[in-house]
Amino acid sequence: MTDESAIDPILQRRAAASRLVELGHRVGYGLYGIAMLLFFIGLFTSFSSTVSTVIIGCIIAGSVVLAPTIVAGYAVKAAVRDDLEHGRDIGS
Repeated sequence: MTDESAIDPILQRRAAASRLVELGHRVGYGLYGIAMLLFFIGLFTSFSSTVSTVIIGCIIAGSVVLAPTIVAGYAVKAAVRDDLEHGRDIGS
């Protein structure tokens, strides 16, 4: 009964934003995980300046990716919650 023309464009944009948020979380936390892994590898082997530079780069890049995706994630969740509170159809 629901074809592509009947889907609300706002819900489509919200779904796209939700997918981008999820991707951003995976990338950001993945970079944090790489930084932790490299830290422990460097801790138990030789902790060179190259290892520390890569760790710092991963932490900075992870923070740059995660900061906007965390905020956008809260925005998407708030929009869904607002729709549910006001009885609007969210296309479950």
